Amino acid sequence: MNRYILYFFTLIFIISTIFFNLITYTPTARAGQELANSQAERVILQTEYDRLQAEMAQLEKQKIGQQGHTASIDRDIAILKTKIKKSQLDIKAKNILIQKLGGEIVEKDKKINTLNDRIDNIKESLSQLIRKDREIDNKSLLALILSNDTMAEAYGDINAFSSIKRSINDQVNEIKGVKALTEDEKLLLEKTKNKETDTKVQLENAKKQVELNQIDKQELLAISKNKEIEYQKLLDQKAKRRAEILAMLFNLRDVSAIPFEKALEYAKVAQEKLGIRPAFLLAILTQESNLGTDQGSCYVTNIETGSGVSSKSGKVFQNVMKPTRDVKPFFEITTSVGRDPYKTLVSCPIGGSGYGGAMGPAQFIPSTWVLLKNRIATMLGISTPDPWYAKDAFMASAIYLTDLGAKGDSYTSERNAACRYYSGRKCDSKKPNNSFYGDSVMKKATNIQTTMIDPLQD
Repeated sequence: MNRYILYFFTLIFIISTIFFNLITYTPTARAGQELANSQAERVILQTEYDRLQAEMAQLEKQKIGQQGHTASIDRDIAILKTKIKKSQLDIKAKNILIQKLGGEIVEKDKKINTLNDRIDNIKESLSQLIRKDREIDNKSLLALILSNDTMAEAYGDINAFSSIKRSINDQVNEIKGVKALTEDEKLLLEKTKNKETDTKVQLENAKKQVELNQIDKQELLAISKNKEIEYQKLLDQKAKRRAEILAMLFNLRDVSAIPFEKALEYAKVAQEKLGIRPAFLLAILTQESNLGTDQGSCYVTNIETGSGVSSKSGKVFQNVMKPTRDVKPFFEITTSVGRDPYKTLVSCPIGGSGYGGAMGPAQFIPSTWVLLKNRIATMLGISTPDPWYAKDAFMASAIYLTDLGAKGDSYTSERNAACRYYSGRKCDSKKPNNSFYGDSVMKKATNIQTTMIDPLQD
């Protein structure tokens, strides 16, 4: 009789365990209502966002039409008014998007917490099943059969044992499934948070643009129609500023500086081919140029060991270039583009440790350049890319950055790509030695965009 009771309670235990998991996972009516309300609110926000986007598109067409008119104070004021109105709509749209994304983040956090609770419940159920399994497993199967008075009783105990085994297997599989679902939700959450960050950065830029356009508008309004000479002076000032920007030298690592006009031209070629933002690409190359100023450049002096000497201080480094990885490709690359390998600058080891050997404005080590050279050649329609030639270096950097995730004008993807460009890892606030590079690049990109590229658009 005791065995039948044990068998009965074992089955009850299995059924109750499974039932408990089901009821703890089923959303409450209140939670379901909250979800429905949240989704309805997002639909309303999305509708308003789409309406604002349509208005902005219409204003863009209006601005283009205005720009086609003959230059005059009235025309420029009208253009500025249109720009301001469009930016104001853009600010409204981005605030709506941030509100919508904030709701999605809260919802995804709740979902992840629910899934984590689900995993905890399954683990608790699993631990109980395992304890029950061990109690039965302490007896050998033969002992279990011999301890029964009848074969029917023995089969009953064996069936109970098998049921527990199956339940354990089911619970393990369920944990795997819920864990996979949780990881998917975490990835979606990270993407949503990144989009929220991008939108907030764009929002701040839109606010600054409104301020600048308002200043320009007030300046034009201060010039009456009877003072066309002053208006012409303003046009002349803008033309002069454009010429100064285009003629400004853009510094590059280990090669001569080039006019900003040429640098922007190369960056726009990369944008056409790969979609990378010119200001971001120029910021990367500026950052590398600054690092070259700080850390210096070296010459390789020994083809066997990769040792060399600083071009500035004359200090000898035993580790200018890794001999087993980069020396041979370096000599092949320099030979192919007609450069003397012993008189061609490469990076010195950072802090004297590790290896240097990075080449040209984009700072690729020879072994990496070899991996990219065919893609560079295809993009530019040339046969032999040169790491020290600005146009080739720009394209190499653009290819590598897009491979690392830089897309369009997404702040987070550009910042993370910059950190990976420097260290191979995305930006991490807990590791400032890595994130400083990405932060510095993004500040430079904003400065280049607002003070050099945007003024050329007017």
